Amino acid sequence: MPEEPTTMTSTATSTATSTATATATAQPRPEYPRPQFVRPDWLNLNGRWQFEIDRGDSGLERGLLERDLGSEILVPFCPESELSGIGDVDFMEAVWYRRTFAVPEQWRGRNVLVHFQAVDHDTTVWADGVEVTRHRGGSTPFSANLGDVAGREVTLVVRARDHKAGPQARGKQSDRYANHDCHYTRTTGIWQTVWLEPVPTSHLNRPRITPDVAGSAFHVEVPLAGPRRGLTVKATLSDDAGVVATAQARADLDLAVRLTLAVPAERRKLWSVGAGHLYDLAFELVDADGTVVDQAASYAGLRSVSIDGKAVLLNGEAVFQRLVLDQGYYADGLLTAPDDAALVADIELSLAAGFNGARLHQKVFEERFLYHADRLGYLVWGEFPDWGCNVGRDGDNQQPTATYVTQWLEAVERDYSHPSIVGWCPLNETWQRLHDRLTVLDDVMRGMFLATKAADQSRPVLDTSGYSHRVPETDIYDSHNYEQDPAKFAQAMKGLAEGKPYVNEGGLDKPWSVPYAGQPYFCSEFGGIWWNPDARPDEDSWGYGERCRTLEEFYARFEGLVAVLLDDPDMFGYCYTQLTDVFQEQNGIYRFDRSEKFDLARVRAAQIRTAAIEKGRG
Repeated sequence: MPEEPTTMTSTATSTATSTATATATAQPRPEYPRPQFVRPDWLNLNGRWQFEIDRGDSGLERGLLERDLGSEILVPFCPESELSGIGDVDFMEAVWYRRTFAVPEQWRGRNVLVHFQAVDHDTTVWADGVEVTRHRGGSTPFSANLGDVAGREVTLVVRARDHKAGPQARGKQSDRYANHDCHYTRTTGIWQTVWLEPVPTSHLNRPRITPDVAGSAFHVEVPLAGPRRGLTVKATLSDDAGVVATAQARADLDLAVRLTLAVPAERRKLWSVGAGHLYDLAFELVDADGTVVDQAASYAGLRSVSIDGKAVLLNGEAVFQRLVLDQGYYADGLLTAPDDAALVADIELSLAAGFNGARLHQKVFEERFLYHADRLGYLVWGEFPDWGCNVGRDGDNQQPTATYVTQWLEAVERDYSHPSIVGWCPLNETWQRLHDRLTVLDDVMRGMFLATKAADQSRPVLDTSGYSHRVPETDIYDSHNYEQDPAKFAQAMKGLAEGKPYVNEGGLDKPWSVPYAGQPYFCSEFGGIWWNPDARPDEDSWGYGERCRTLEEFYARFEGLVAVLLDDPDMFGYCYTQLTDVFQEQNGIYRFDRSEKFDLARVRAAQIRTAAIEKGRG
C-alpha cells in the first residue's frame, strides 16, 4: 500500500497519519483523505474556519462574500455536531465558511487544486472573490483549480445550501426539527476533509484499476490532463518481495492510457475475506528526457466477483455474505468519524460479532473507510443516500431528479478501484404501486441501474434494496423483512426454492415489483431487534417489532432469524440491522458509543458456521 505523506508539503512520502508540526494534535482528521491515489505534496486545510449560519439564504445579498464571518467552526465537522463547536441542530437554509491560508512557495510552477471531499448539499466556492466552482450533492468530492498561486495568500469562501424542502438526496437526515424513528440529526455544509494539492499542467488523473483473476493480471486505465507529445505513462506493481510487473505506453495517443500488469503464478496472491492482500501500484508520467513530470502511489487487490446460479462467488467460491447494516453515524461527529481510528474500530467491531462485511447504508462513506476495508478483507456494498426517494406520497420531500444519476456516478467513479466493494445498490426502498403509470421514479431507477452497469461491468448491481424492483435485468433480487418471530420469518422466506421468494408487495397501495427471474437473492434487511438494557421508561426509544423483555429473548430471536437464512441453500447472504444504535433507534449489536450490549461470542457463534449455499461449492 502507498505510504501516506505528511499533511504539510514534502518532496517524498513518509509514513504518517498526522502532520509533523507542533500543531498536529490540534488539527482534526489530519490523515491523507484519498489513500488510493497519493501524491507526495499536499496541505490539509482542516481546522478553524470563520463561519456563519444564513437561515434565510440571503447572505450573498447581505455581503457575506466580502466580510469576515461572525463565528468559528472546526472543519470538517458539520455545524450540527458537537465536535464542530457549534452544535446547532435547527434547519439551516445556507451556511458560509471563510479561510485565508498561505500556499507553499515550493509549489511554484504548478497549478494548485483545492479538494472538498464532501459538502452537503449545494455548494459554491470563491477564491479571492472570484467564483471557482459549484457542485450539487452532499456525498462526493469535487475540486477547483486555483492556478499557480504558490507563495501567495488565498482567501476561500464557501456557501453551502441545504434547503429544508424540495428534491434532494438526504439519506437518513430528519425532515423534522427533531430526530424520530429511524431519522437522525441533519448534516449541513462541510463534513469531510478540505485540502490542497499541486499538479503540473500535464498530469495523471485517477486511474481505474480492474482485477482479472482469470487472466492473473490488473487492467489499468489512466486518464490524463493536458497530454502532449513525448510523454509516457509508466506503472509498476510490487509486493513485499519487490517488483512484480511493469508496463508503459505513450501518453499522447489517447485521452486515457490502458495498461495490463501481468502477475506471475509464483507472485499471485488473492484478496479474500479476512485476508486483504494488496499490491503496491506506482504511476509515473515521464517526459522524453526521462524527467518525471508527475507521480502517484496506489494499491490494488486481485479478486473476482461472479454469479453462479443463485450463488455470488468471490474468487470462484461461494462465500455467504454475512453483512451488517452500517449507517456510519457518530454521537459527537454525526456523519463524520471523530478520527481515523473510529473507522477502523467499526470494522473490527463488525468482525468481532461474526459479520464479514457491511451494507454501507444511506451514506457514501468517506474513502478512508474503504481503504481500511480493503486492507482488512472486509466486504462492502456501496449505496446512494436516497431513502424516501418516491413520487406522489404524502410528506415526500426527496423526490428523485436527474442529479441523482450524476451524484451516483461520481460515487461509483471515486470508488471503482476498491477491492472491498463487491456490489452496488443505487437506491433503497423505492415505492411504485401496481396501477401507477410510469413516473420519473421509474426513469431514475432504470437510469441509475444502466449508468452503474455502464460504469462498472465487474460487479453485480441491485436495482433497489427492498420494495419496488422495477428493472427486470437486475443482477440481484432482494427483500426487507423485519418479522421478529423466527417461525413466522421462516414461513415467509421459504418460497425461494420454488422461485417464489418473499417480496415487499401487496394490495393496490403497496409497492409492486417486476417478477423474480431466478437471480441470486438475499434478505438485505432483517432483524433490527429492539433491545436497550439501559433504556429509561421516559426515554424516546425505537426499534422493529416488540421490544425484547429479556436478554435471553434477544438471543433466541437473533439465533433463530439468522439460522433461517444460513440454512437456505438458495440464499447467498443477508444483512442484519444493525451495527450500532443510532440515537433513538436502539436495535444495534453495540450501543451508540460502541460499547458492548451482548455476549459477542454467542452472537458470533450464531453466524460463523458454514452456510447451506457454501456447502459442496468451491
